[in-house]
Amino acid sequence: MSRDPSAKRLRLALLLRLLHREYAHEIEVSLAEAGFGDIRSGDAKVFPFVPPEGIAVRELAVRTGVRKQTMAQSVDQLERAGYLDRRPNPRDGRSRLIVLTERGRAVRPVAASVGDRIERRWAELTSPEEFETLRDLLHRLLDRIGQADPDAAARLTSLDDSHLD
Repeated sequence: MSRDPSAKRLRLALLLRLLHREYAHEIEVSLAEAGFGDIRSGDAKVFPFVPPEGIAVRELAVRTGVRKQTMAQSVDQLERAGYLDRRPNPRDGRSRLIVLTERGRAVRPVAASVGDRIERRWAELTSPEEFETLRDLLHRLLDRIGQADPDAAARLTSLDDSHLD
C-alpha cells in the first residue's frame, strides 16, 4: 500500500482501522497456533477488559466500544468455549459478573507476547523512533480529546492500563 503523492489522502480513521484489522488478524492467527483457535477475532477484544474481580456485561460493552447485545453474544460464545464464567455480583443481586476462567487467563500472556512482537515488527518497518513518535502523538491526541470532552474522558479512562495487551 504505497502512498502516491497525487492520490487522495486517506482518513486517519481508515488508516487506524486498517492497522487494527492487521493487528487483530495477527493476534487471531497466533492464538490459533497456541491452541486457542476457537476464539473469534471479534471476541478476542474481551480479554484485556476483564478485571480480576469481574465485570458486568454492560460495563464490558462500554469498555470495548460495542453494543450490549453484541457483547452478550461474545460473552456467551466465550463462556461456552470455557474462557469466561458468570458469577453473582456481590454488590447487585440482580446482575452477574463476567470473570476469566483459568483457560481465559492463559490467553492474556499469549496475546500480550504477540502484541509485543507485532509492535517490534512495525517499529522495524518504520523505525523505532518513528514508531515511538506515533505512539506519543496518539497518546497526546487521546489525552486532549479526554480533556475537551468529559464523556470521552470516561470512555478513554475506563480501564487500568496494566490490563491492556
